[in-house]
This record gives sequence, C-alpha cells and structure tokens, in this order.
Amino acid sequence: MSENPDDERIEELRKQKMEEMKQQQGGGGEDGQAARQAQQEQAEQQKQAMLRQHLSDGARKRLNTIRMSKPEFAEKVEQQVLALAQSGRLQDQIDEEQMKSILRELKPDSQSFDIQRR
Repeated sequence: MSENPDDERIEELRKQKMEEMKQQQGGGGEDGQAARQAQQEQAEQQKQAMLRQHLSDGARKRLNTIRMSKPEFAEKVEQQVLALAQSGRLQDQIDEEQMKSILRELKPDSQSFDIQRR
C-alpha cells in the first residue's frame, strides 16, 4: 500500500511536467507555425505571380501538364524560370516553344540499359 501513493505522486509530477513542456513548445510553436505557413503561402503567391508575368498562356499550360505527371521536375523548371527572371535575362514572356527548349535542357538524361547476351 505504501508504494501506491508514491506511484500516484510520481504520475502526478510526470503529468505536470508534460503539461509544462507542452505549453512551452506548443504555445510558441503554434504561433510560429502559423507565421511560417502564412509566409510560405505568401512566397507561393509571389512565385505564381512572377510565373504569370513571365510565361505565356501556352507555356503555363505546358508546365501545368508536366506538374500532373512529374511535380518535382515542374518545380525544377519553375525555379529555373524564376532564376532567369530575377537575373534579368528574360526580356519578354517565355512562349511555348521556349518552354519546350527549357524542358529539353532540364530533362534528365534517360538512362538506357544495354543488355548483351552471351
């Protein structure tokens, strides 16, 4: 019987400590997480606005089509277009033909396997 009250006391202390840790992490974490999420959304909106500004309708459609099948590759292409725009190397909008050229340049080399039978 003497162990039971001690176990209860230890459990109470453990719960209090967990609550304190949650308040320390959770209180600042929720505000910080909301701020980070808002910042990410704002950055995404700015990126989309820049892409609308620098890509023609045809190029945007082609990029969206690629995003459906290869989202990582589409992200890579977007980063390349934004880098070109920010460096000042884009005078006009990128049209569909220029987008095809960029896609060919960024496309990873297809790996081919030569199977030789002996």
